[in-house]
Amino acid sequence: MKYIDEYRNPEIIRKIIDRIKETVTQPWVIMEICGGQTHSIMRSGINELLKDQVELVHGPGCPVCVTPLELIDQALEIASRPEVIFTSFGDMLRVPGSEIDLQEARSRGADVRFVYSPLEAVKIARENPDKEVVFFAVGFETTAPGNAMAVRQAHREGLQNFSELVSHVLVPPAMEALLSSPANRVQAYLAAGHVCAVMGWEEYEPIAQKYKVPIVVTGFEPADLVQGILKTVQQLEKGQYTVENEYGRAVSRGGNIPARKIIDEVFKITDRKWRGIGSIPKSGFKIRKKYAAHDASLKFGVGHIEAQEPKICISGEILQGLKKPNICPAFGRECTPEHPLGATMVSSEGACSAYFRYHKRQL
Repeated sequence: MKYIDEYRNPEIIRKIIDRIKETVTQPWVIMEICGGQTHSIMRSGINELLKDQVELVHGPGCPVCVTPLELIDQALEIASRPEVIFTSFGDMLRVPGSEIDLQEARSRGADVRFVYSPLEAVKIARENPDKEVVFFAVGFETTAPGNAMAVRQAHREGLQNFSELVSHVLVPPAMEALLSSPANRVQAYLAAGHVCAVMGWEEYEPIAQKYKVPIVVTGFEPADLVQGILKTVQQLEKGQYTVENEYGRAVSRGGNIPARKIIDEVFKITDRKWRGIGSIPKSGFKIRKKYAAHDASLKFGVGHIEAQEPKICISGEILQGLKKPNICPAFGRECTPEHPLGATMVSSEGACSAYFRYHKRQL
């Protein structure tokens, strides 16, 4: 299959890895932002092949993982109401709240449904005018256009029974939060290609200059990732810090202009709490006043709900690149994919899930 197999070609990947080893004169710490990149790195063994040259640490680029516990509890409160059909992508159903998850809520009688698109939730609202249909709008900038489109479509149709519980977070403010931390170890970033496909890479340029870190936009196949690593270490070795795009087949500097326009029409930037990290200023989206009738947090009055993270779970330190999943005392014991303590073990993009599936676990 052209355009897929060539990015998984072992010979090509080995040649790039050899170039990385020839380039590196000292160990470097590079963070891949996206959880999808983490899984690809772990699955293909890139982290092991380069362990003497580069330490790859895993960032907060799993939207399910950084959704704060109180948002899950708010979702559960809304879903428990008899007049509500609560809809979500499937990966949110098993993310634990303070007591149960949405899948358990469904087994107790809540009308919880997984959908493949927010527009599918709009269709459910159209077909069930006597019910309140809520979509759990979780994600980075990648999924924001689709979620914004669903709100706009419901508004145009006058579907007052459709709303979204929004937990959208933004990548650049999180990158800055990590870089400005006294505990920061990150020396370069591999930026998430799908986020940049929507937003472009212009907003990364001030970050690279301010913090003197190379940022390279990459895709998700092994060849994409090792090429991105090569570009970052070449900059690191030369003392350079610019933004480079190694995902040219999908990403342009300005991003997807129509997608950015609909995001700006429906959402505005707000402060947002990140699970295990805390509040990051101007790091999320909320629904604008024009579309407030479709804001589930306002409609159901659940914004007051707060929660505390389990103390044994170190997902916050993992999401900041400070610790690796397999050193967590609960990893593989109290916390497994079947019985997770946190979202990083549940999500298909979670670092703990990647380690459990692909890494030699130190149990």
